[in-house]
Amino acid sequence: MNQDSLLPADLTQALLVGRVWRPAPVDGPSVVVVRGGQVVDITAAAPTVSDLLDHPDRVALAREAKGESLGDVQSLMAATLQGADGPRLLAPCDLQPVKAAGVTFAISLLERLIEEEAGGDASRAEEIRVRMRALIGSDLSRLRPGSPEAVRLKAELVGRGQWSQYLEVGIGPDAEVFSKTPPMASVGFGARIGVLPESQWNNPEPEIVLAVDSRGEAVGATLGNDVNLRDIEGRSALLLTKAKDNNGSCAIGPFIRLFDGDFTMDSVRGADVSLRIEGADGFELDGVSHMREISRDPLDLVRQTHGAHHQYPDGFMLFLGTMFSPSKDRKGPGTGFTHLMGDRVIIASERLGALVNELRLSTEIPPWTFGVRALYANLAARGLLPHGR
Repeated sequence: MNQDSLLPADLTQALLVGRVWRPAPVDGPSVVVVRGGQVVDITAAAPTVSDLLDHPDRVALAREAKGESLGDVQSLMAATLQGADGPRLLAPCDLQPVKAAGVTFAISLLERLIEEEAGGDASRAEEIRVRMRALIGSDLSRLRPGSPEAVRLKAELVGRGQWSQYLEVGIGPDAEVFSKTPPMASVGFGARIGVLPESQWNNPEPEIVLAVDSRGEAVGATLGNDVNLRDIEGRSALLLTKAKDNNGSCAIGPFIRLFDGDFTMDSVRGADVSLRIEGADGFELDGVSHMREISRDPLDLVRQTHGAHHQYPDGFMLFLGTMFSPSKDRKGPGTGFTHLMGDRVIIASERLGALVNELRLSTEIPPWTFGVRALYANLAARGLLPHGR
C-alpha cells in the first residue's frame, strides 16, 4: 500500500493528534502530534487526548508544545501495519466514551429494516430488499427527520401496518444515539478488529467520527469502523450491545484532525468516505459514500447527545452513522455480504487519511487489558499525572 495514501492529502496543512504505544522504559501510551511529517510526543504538556481537546487553545498547544520526536509518521504507520517491535499507533482517543448515531443515511435505514424483517437470516435479505424499495423507495436522503413530509410518511406506513422502530429513528424527530464502547476499548490503525464466533452475517460500517470536548463542542474528526453483527441485531434490537460492543469491534484512527481555519465542520459535511475490503479468498469490494447525503446534520447529532440532559466531563467520540452497507454476494447468490476471517478493511477520506484493519474473531485477538486505571498508573509512574488527579 502506498504510504502517502494513508495520510491526509494536504498533510502539510493538517493538524493531527493521536496516541502511540511506546515500549520500555515508557511501556505505555503517549499523546502525539504530527508536525512536518514528524511524530512528536507531547505527553508532558497534555497527558491525555482528553486533556488536549479540552485545552482552551488546543490548536496552539498542538502546534507549539515542546516534545520528543519519535521519527517520521510514514515509518511509524508502516511499522504498525507490519506488527514490528517498537512504537505503534493506538486509537487516537482515550478517556472519552464512544457514542454512535444510527440510521442517519437512507441506505442504512433500508438495511436495518431488512435485518429486522429477516430476523437475522441473511438468505432472505435480497427478497426483502426488493420489496422494501418498492414500498418506501430507495432514496430517502431528501426527507428531513421530523419534517411534515416525514410525519405524513409515518402516518401512511402506520396505516399499512409497516411501521418499524428503525423508521422511528430514521425519519422521526429523535436520533438513535447508543453507547458503542467504553473509554480505552477502541483499537487503532493496523490493529485487528473482531466479530463473535457465532455471527454468520456481519459487516464493517465506515464512518466519520467527531471528537467532542467536555463542553459539547466538536473540535475534530477522524475515521471509524463500527463493526456490526447483522444477524444478532436482526434477531432483536434489544441485542444491540451484543451486536455492537465486543473485543475489537470499534476501530478509530489513524489520527484526530483538529478543526482550525483550514479544516472545519463544513469539511466534514462535504467529505467522501471510501470502503475497500480485500479478502484472503481473493474477494474484493469497493464503494464510496458521501456525507452530503446524511439525514441529520452532524451538529444536531452532537446536540442530541450532549446538553442539559447529559454531560460528558471527559468529552466523547461520536460516530455519525454508516453511509455504506455492503450487499455484494459473498457466500452464494442472494446471500449478500458477510466477513470472512482475514479480511482487510480500508476506510479512507481525502483529508483524514486511511484506517486499515484486519478481521479476526473477538475471542482470538489480544484481549483488552489496558483501561483507565492502567493509564493513570502508567502516567503516575512517569510523573505525568495532571495536577489534582
